[in-house]
Amino acid sequence: MAQKNTVITDAIHFLRLSGTDSETKNEKAVGNGAGEDGALQEGDGADLDPYSAAVIGASEQVMPSVVKIDSSNGGGDGQDAQATAGSGSGMIFTPDGLILTNSHVIHGTGRLDVTLLDGRKCRAQVIGDDPATDIGVVRIDAPGLAAVRLGDSKNLRVGQLVVAIGNPFGFQCTVTAGVVSALGRSLRSQSGRLMDNIIQTDAALNPGNSGGPLVNANGEVVGVNTATILPAQGICFAVAVNTARLAVIELLKEGKVRRSVLGILGQTVPLHRRVVRFYNLDVDSGVFVTQIVKGSPAERAGVREGDLMIEFNGSPINGIDDLQKHLVADLVGKRCSLVVVRNFTEKISLEVMPGETE
Repeated sequence: MAQKNTVITDAIHFLRLSGTDSETKNEKAVGNGAGEDGALQEGDGADLDPYSAAVIGASEQVMPSVVKIDSSNGGGDGQDAQATAGSGSGMIFTPDGLILTNSHVIHGTGRLDVTLLDGRKCRAQVIGDDPATDIGVVRIDAPGLAAVRLGDSKNLRVGQLVVAIGNPFGFQCTVTAGVVSALGRSLRSQSGRLMDNIIQTDAALNPGNSGGPLVNANGEVVGVNTATILPAQGICFAVAVNTARLAVIELLKEGKVRRSVLGILGQTVPLHRRVVRFYNLDVDSGVFVTQIVKGSPAERAGVREGDLMIEFNGSPINGIDDLQKHLVADLVGKRCSLVVVRNFTEKISLEVMPGETE
């Protein structure tokens, strides 16, 4: 147990240090010449144009760390274990075998097999995953592993060159390149929660790319490739590495990402203009409570079906997504204020103590 805790502590320390020097590295000009981080050296392709040199240099640095992840429904070694449920990508981010990938690649699977660039195959153990950010961590036990360098996604700029590496349709270590098309996008996760700070890119992604790295010209991971919009072309998305880093730290410490919950089902609905004016509200929509979980914090606080939630812990809320953003782990077990409009005639202040996600 002590050894396991030491490994987790070392990994978290590694994550927090990663990317601290990326801003300086990103300021370096990209060209045909030498680079301390593995870029093409003179004589290795000096006739290449700067774009090709940048893509090749970034790819060669990251490829040894990119893995193929195959999930199976069976849990044993028999024939049932060979029933493949899906395939995705991942990246080794610590030398002792921790792999960063997408939650949807590993969630609910019975068995995971990882294939390295050199052809080695390893059984993987799930450390944890978070469907709300689509981030997952698995671990393999193998010698001589190369780890990626995590960059700093806040330094990204629209139009910046990025390279995606993964295993689309099982074609191992496929490289595609493009630019950052947009920053700060929102995307709905498979859990239904809205993911913020999503990177949009036109670097081609296909099924099997999920969980692979999106890297800058210096070979630093700036995103985790996660989704495409079909049948659109050139509209692909990646979870920002800064978001992924925070989720991974929680997964290593707790095995999950902690969040607070109220125990309600609801939907975003507009408020009648007369209600907004009468109560001088800061929002024109709210969360309409359609169902309350029995024994939940909301039930104990006196919330009723049909209530319209308009304020939580002093902040206006205009919908489900807004409410979810406020339900952070720090509020678990703490007294919070909740304001609801009941029957469109009463504005009621309640006190609620959020619980924790299971």
